Amino acid sequence: MLDRRNFLKTTLSGAAAAAALGAPALTACAGKQTPQGDATKNTAAALNLSFQEGIAPGESLNEKFDFMEKLGVTGFEPNGKGLAGRVDEIRQALSGRNIRVSAICAGFDGFILSADEAVRKQCMDTMKEIIAAAGALESVGVIIVPAFNSQTPVLPHTRETRDFLCEQFVEMGNFAATHQTTVIFEPLNRREAFYLRQVADAASLCRDINNPGVRCMGDFWHMTAEETCDMGAFLSAGEYLQHVHVASRKRRSMPGEDGEADNYIAGFKALKMLGYNKYVSFECGCQGDRNTVVPAAVELLRKQWDEA
Repeated sequence: MLDRRNFLKTTLSGAAAAAALGAPALTACAGKQTPQGDATKNTAAALNLSFQEGIAPGESLNEKFDFMEKLGVTGFEPNGKGLAGRVDEIRQALSGRNIRVSAICAGFDGFILSADEAVRKQCMDTMKEIIAAAGALESVGVIIVPAFNSQTPVLPHTRETRDFLCEQFVEMGNFAATHQTTVIFEPLNRREAFYLRQVADAASLCRDINNPGVRCMGDFWHMTAEETCDMGAFLSAGEYLQHVHVASRKRRSMPGEDGEADNYIAGFKALKMLGYNKYVSFECGCQGDRNTVVPAAVELLRKQWDEA
């Protein structure tokens, strides 16, 4: 464990990581602001949609990518499990297309807040393997959850544990920065994870870790349960916001399948204010025919983005 003074010393290592990651990453959320008085607009903002691997219909990556290109979807979010062995496959399938790898969705073994040192090491080692593959694919980062509710034994929820988590992410962030990517904290709802539930909590970790290789994200599904305001949640992330997940707000299905509940306008307004131009990625199921429901979901999000 680190005491507070020693922990603050470790954050200085972020300066070296910054050089490896490069200046553009530090200002990725910054854009040319419109004149003061219209703070709701930022000319850098863009809705770049991304699909996880199971979203688009198709038997192969090429079939899925054909479907995505017809919809103008420009991001692909694969799972991290076995990613190192898929780098060439994914690169080949993306060759010549207007689609890039967005984030990498977890896929690591173990968990970083385990009370068992061997399990923590397993998490660190497998995360580094995924991070290296993410860098090779020019991904924006690898998503990580510090601990799910089902994972035991877990370290106690104390200030010392928080400092320890920050210490681990200095190491992980430095490694990510050398591979020109990041690790991304994902807050979950309390049914899935107790340690990290709100976007502001994740952003405060990023602030204290002070490492360009460590960022956070927001997920509309989890935010529905944990946040009082989508706009406030995203604005609390500020410069640390690296990725966004979206799903319908009652059943975690395609946006639009839960009717009027599927309103993302307040969150989109915040993304516009931040000049957010990374990815909004579908992480959800589907109640109907994907060939019909997925295009409708894409259309809904674009309509609400325009309204925001």
